[in-house]
Amino acid sequence: MDHGAMKHGATDTAGSDHSTMDHSGMDDSGMDHASMGHQPGASQDLPANAEPHEPIPAITAADRAAAFQDLDAHVMHGESINSYWSLDRLEAWDADEDGTGMAWEAKGWVGSDLNRLWLRSEGERAGGSTESADVEVLYGRAIARWWDAVAGVRHDFGFDGGPSRTYAALGVIGLAPYKFEVEATAYVGESGQVGLGAEAEYEMLFTNRLIGQWLVEGEAWSKDDPAVGIGSGLSKVEAGFRLRYEFHRQFAPYVGVVWERAYGGTADQRRAQSGDIDDTRIVAGVRIWF
Repeated sequence: MDHGAMKHGATDTAGSDHSTMDHSGMDDSGMDHASMGHQPGASQDLPANAEPHEPIPAITAADRAAAFQDLDAHVMHGESINSYWSLDRLEAWDADEDGTGMAWEAKGWVGSDLNRLWLRSEGERAGGSTESADVEVLYGRAIARWWDAVAGVRHDFGFDGGPSRTYAALGVIGLAPYKFEVEATAYVGESGQVGLGAEAEYEMLFTNRLIGQWLVEGEAWSKDDPAVGIGSGLSKVEAGFRLRYEFHRQFAPYVGVVWERAYGGTADQRRAQSGDIDDTRIVAGVRIWF
């Protein structure tokens, strides 16, 4: 722009009428050119550490109440009844001495977001006879995001002339950080018998349908109970990895390897009966949920 060729009141070659602008940067039409960065020397880019022209005010409780007028406890925790049922493991293996073995673990719940009725069952058969089977009926109450506290009853069935046992149960079920599914339950039975069972499960997605499941579980008891093969202290630990393929999200066959070992008084009782306190087996089964 040739400022020497311009006189006061003349226009430049771009057609800008500088005579209509006052010193504040406002033209006759009311347009603030200074705020638009058109004023000479103005920069349209602020430094990275510059304060904004109009800072965003902090959101207050009144703002939230105005924006979500109907967001009360009833809306946040729906009272509709839903359910989930899962046969998490139904598997078989070839035992060296007892022929074919089979095991199952099933769980499910029915209820609302806050209150649920939980059912759990697991058991094992070997050599054509049932070695163990139990069922738990629990009331669950949501206590935190992803966590339920449960309380109820566990019943262990007796087989081959063995006695049955009933325990009061109290525990938690939930999703721990890094997506570990956790169950921990304390049991109180007859004659002051106290037990603790814990289980942790983690799933790895190799593809959308090929999924690996890691599982570790264990039990501990306060007293010996030879009639049902329980010894005091740490009773047993089981660890396994199962690789499943989900032909459908609700139906997935799998193969895996499982290792189990008995400890303490439980190991002593197993040595007296069969001599084996640990076992490693290849399993094949199916996982179903609905």
